[in-house]
Amino acid sequence: MSHVGINTPPGATAWHNLQQSLAANGERRLVLLEGPRDTAIQWLAGLLPGLDFQTGVWTGPAADTPDNRLARLAPSAARTWLGRELAVIVWDGWQGNPPDAFAALSGALTAGGLLFWLMPPLEQWHRFADPDYVRTGLDHGDEHPFAARMARILRGHEAVIRVTVDGVRPPPFPSLVMPETAFTIKTTPDQEKLVQRLVRFGLGRRRRPLVVTADRGRGKSSALGMAAAELLQQGRQDIVVSAPSEQNVETLFRHARVALGDQLASASSGELRTRGGGRLRYLPIRELLGSRPEAEVVLVDEAAAIPAPLLKAVLLGWPRVAFSTTVHGYEGAGRGFAIRFRQVLDQATPHWQSLSLNEPVRWAEGDPLEALVSELFMLAADGGGKPLQIADPSEELIIEPWLPSGADDTDLSEAFGLLVDAHYRTTPADLRQWMDDPAAHSWRARIGDRTVGVLWCAQEGGLEPALAEQVSLGTRRIRGHLLPQSLASHSGYPEAASLGCLRVVRIAVADESRRVGIGNHLVEAAQAFASEQGLDYLGTSFGGSTDLLAFWQRCGLQVVRAGLQQEASSGEYPLQMLRGISQAGSGLAERIRSRLAGHWLTLVPANWPELEPDLLAGITADLPPGPGPDNDDLRDLYHFANGHRGFQMTVPVLRKLSRAPGVMAWLADKEPLALWCRAVLQGWSWPSLQAERLCLGQKDGEDRLRQLVRDLLENGPEL
Repeated sequence: MSHVGINTPPGATAWHNLQQSLAANGERRLVLLEGPRDTAIQWLAGLLPGLDFQTGVWTGPAADTPDNRLARLAPSAARTWLGRELAVIVWDGWQGNPPDAFAALSGALTAGGLLFWLMPPLEQWHRFADPDYVRTGLDHGDEHPFAARMARILRGHEAVIRVTVDGVRPPPFPSLVMPETAFTIKTTPDQEKLVQRLVRFGLGRRRRPLVVTADRGRGKSSALGMAAAELLQQGRQDIVVSAPSEQNVETLFRHARVALGDQLASASSGELRTRGGGRLRYLPIRELLGSRPEAEVVLVDEAAAIPAPLLKAVLLGWPRVAFSTTVHGYEGAGRGFAIRFRQVLDQATPHWQSLSLNEPVRWAEGDPLEALVSELFMLAADGGGKPLQIADPSEELIIEPWLPSGADDTDLSEAFGLLVDAHYRTTPADLRQWMDDPAAHSWRARIGDRTVGVLWCAQEGGLEPALAEQVSLGTRRIRGHLLPQSLASHSGYPEAASLGCLRVVRIAVADESRRVGIGNHLVEAAQAFASEQGLDYLGTSFGGSTDLLAFWQRCGLQVVRAGLQQEASSGEYPLQMLRGISQAGSGLAERIRSRLAGHWLTLVPANWPELEPDLLAGITADLPPGPGPDNDDLRDLYHFANGHRGFQMTVPVLRKLSRAPGVMAWLADKEPLALWCRAVLQGWSWPSLQAERLCLGQKDGEDRLRQLVRDLLENGPEL
């Protein structure tokens, strides 16, 4: 770390020389401009014209830009620069510091690059009213442990040049030794190996998908582009690329275009054509699945940002599919993706292959800025470890309240790494929320000094009745209070917002320590705390899956709501569950569940026609049962079972039967469960059922359902 002042050398020449020496060494630096914002902008306006750069961005207001060569970039659009290259970044921290955006944009800085960060002096960060706090409900004006931790790291890090813009005299300006051989951006051995593997994969046997993982800046997208070009030159005619957005594949297409050389016949947005008639094109993931082109090879870049159900559909839909994603990145999703998607791969395509890239491309190995950004935002947080040999986990397990803001970096990294591994998308912004939210309460499970589980909760609700009523009517929306507001506005119960709630935000248990009750013990600790605090209910909201539904049921929670919109990160429908603690909380849960159960059969076909059958069956079984079939219903069921009544006329009775006590639980392990859910509860057409391979057609489907009803009437629960 070095420290310079505004009124003393070095001047523009020294900064220009620094750029050159950084570029030669393959390194980058963070320049921290501490002091008044206006003074910092003036300082930059005097320095930047003397610096050599072609591409740069400014995140502050356009009117305040310190150099006209800088493109205006709102922090919220930082992801659009992924895959591009920047020589200068000027980050206006006075306008807000969303951690995900800052971490993402830093990855676009190339060797020799400078990242200028306008901020107050480091000693003020712990109380700095960051404008981005308002967005996430952290504008409480008290201490901010996340910012304090960053200040502590920045204070002594070698990647940081501290500039006091109001004129304090500096220590010496940093200098670097010029290497004998200057760093250059070129294809690495890792990339060459990946290109060769991709080409063999693209020309080889079917149903052997390839999964590529890499840290940021390792050139995976470039390698995908070079491999796509080679495949086209070797005779492949139709290669499709997909990603979260077309901007994510700009690097891929640029390298494919260069690699094709004079074989390129035409190039347009999202499409390259060769003289041999081959085509490389980009399709958004949903358009790919909707149009189902006859592609010989499908490449999915930044796969961790695409919902898992869509990835599975791509995996099963084409003979040769490669997935590429960032492991330790700003999105925090890579390892969670790798862990969760591996289960799908093992089941569907057990001969899948994996490859990792380790050597950086845009900067040299050991670049101080990469290490700094990783440390600031815990991009490499790791909750894994060696398997524990425990004779009796219950005797050695300790469940204790835990404060992430008070933990050292080793413990914090271990705990945060568990969340990254367990959840589809855990980001640096989540780390800030966890550390800074005054409403957060956490518990840790440890064995010895090893963290094996964490639980993060938020205290919500307790709104004044008048405000709760406005929330219920949709005329008011307040920050935070996710679960109480959702139940008040969507389920129509204002008391859900006025009662006190402890919501489970995240829970994670180390993979090698699962299935021994650690998660249940953590939830029990949270429930005991909620009871001591006089709260009314314990609840949670999560992307619905059968495993999680079963876990929360074991913890004593019950379904109260299913969301209507699929989550962008996981593609799953949100599921909300709660457990009453006080009499009022228990009464609320009972009323919400009773009302949902009464509406369930009407809501399902209209709102959840794509819900996975196993999950639909699990939710239906969890809800309070309805009345059993009456004598007329039983007559219809017997007639249907024996072929004397048509399916369409029996659907109302079959749906009513689904809510009869014990019926869905009985159906749960029966082979035709998916057919029952799709045909009876979700109202799928016979062609759709046939396309899903649930039956051979209407006659076959009806015969299967008739047999199932016969078995139920003979061997099922008492009706």
